[in-house]
Parts: sequence; C-alpha cells; structure tokens
Amino acid sequence: MNDKQTIGKAIVFIENHLYQPIVASDVAEAVSYSYYHFHRYFHAIMGETIGSYIRSRRLTQAAWDLVHSDKKVLDVGLSLYFETAESFTRAFKNRYSMTPSEYRKNGIDVLIGNRQPAQKSNKTIITYAGLTPEILRMPEIYIMGIRYKTTVAGNESLKMWQQFNNKVPPDLLLNKRYGIFETGDTCSSDIFSTDSESMAFVGIDISKNHPILNHMQIKKLCGGRYARFVHRGTVDTLIQTYHYIWGTWFPKSGYELANRDDFECYTERFTGAYDSNSEIDIYFPID
Repeated sequence: MNDKQTIGKAIVFIENHLYQPIVASDVAEAVSYSYYHFHRYFHAIMGETIGSYIRSRRLTQAAWDLVHSDKKVLDVGLSLYFETAESFTRAFKNRYSMTPSEYRKNGIDVLIGNRQPAQKSNKTIITYAGLTPEILRMPEIYIMGIRYKTTVAGNESLKMWQQFNNKVPPDLLLNKRYGIFETGDTCSSDIFSTDSESMAFVGIDISKNHPILNHMQIKKLCGGRYARFVHRGTVDTLIQTYHYIWGTWFPKSGYELANRDDFECYTERFTGAYDSNSEIDIYFPID
C-alpha cells in the first residue's frame, strides 16, 4: 500500500459520496482492498474506523449545511443518512454540545469537528525501528481448532486457548499453534466498532488427513509469500506492534497486501502471555 495514495483515494471517495448510502465496505472496494485488511489499515493511519470517519464527516457537513443552506433541519439530517430526527439531533449534540436548531440559530460558522491531519509520530517509528520482517514463502497449512465469536474490545483468545488445551491430547499440544481473526457480517457495515462481533479461530497445525477430534473444525491457510514479523513482549502489547505494521511499515515498504488471511503463530519461543521475553510470529500475506 502507498500511504498517501491509498488513504487519499479513500477520503476522496468518502467526500464524493457523503450524500449517498455508502458503508465501510464500499470504501475498501473503491481502493481495491478487502475490508478485512483495509479497515485495520485505515484505523492505524487515521486513528478511527472507516465508519466512524464517515459519520464524523457527515456531522461536519451537516453543520456546514445548517449555516449555508435553507434546508429544513430534518432534511439536512436525512440527506446525510441519519435515519430519524432524534438520531440526528442526538449525534449532533454529542459532537457540538448543542442541537442542530441551536447551531443554526447562533449562526456558528466554525467547523468544531475538524480533525487533525493523519500522521504517525516519530516516537512510534523509533520504538519499532528494529521490527524488520523476513520475506518468505509458506506452504498451505491445515489447522484443527475451534471457531468463536469475539470483539476487538473484548478479546476472548486467552479463554478460548484454555478451552482448546483441555480438549486436545498432550502430544498434539507440541504442534505449532495459530490464531486467526476472521471478519464477520458486522465488519461490512459502517457501524463497525471495537464492540462489533467477529469470528476468530485458534488451533494447531496438523497433516491434511489427520483425524478431526470431536467439537473441532479444520481451517486451511493458503500458501504463498508472507512478511513475518516477530513480536517480543507480553500479549497486551501486541496492539502496538500491529499499529507499527499497519501505520508505518506497510506504507513505506513498497509491498502490496495480498487478499489472504494474516495470522499469528505461537512456537516454542512463546513462553507465556505475560512474559516480556515471549515471542509471537505475525504473518502478513503479500503479492
């Protein structure tokens, strides 16, 4: 991905479609990326989800229209796809600390909601300057495990790993472990948030014809070229590594993200969720 071109193209698309019923998946399609990958890339660069950005821009546009047009207040809200007068008033008041009618009456002509330019701080780049990936080719991998619902805010992975460990014979637990985030239906909506439900998968690698244990499923990870990053530290600092990958490394790398799953791999170097010396391999598919 090219940082300026890709994000710039997405923002131009949003600007040109504020008065049309676009959702986050439409923006991802406009820049020729899957929503699965693009919503996280956008969040790392812009600091908010695509849906949140669209809603923010519509509120800013509504503020402009209230002062510079003769539209009725309700028509301003409906034209920008707020479903009811109540939902428009509530969202507007949360943003501007006054109702749309009060805003118009006061003749305010200051776009309070203007956002700061998107940028990554030098501190982030310095902190992760040594996080250089290995570019390699991976064969297809078969994983036996369990699928579950989760959210970004309420990560259930540790709990699910505990359940998985209790269901698998000790000898199989020596195999490599994989954690995969799978997009769900709510991810294709402009209301995607950290509380939106998605599907995830945890499991171990097995041979293609290995018998499937009860209450387990099989998932195939496609082979191909990947960039492998190594996260060193506790699990709760993983988000910092992901911010570096999406926000700094990809825009500067010259690589294009392939439309395959990215995933985490836990080897013998993973020594526990709370061990600061623990390591997790993170694989991103590239063309």
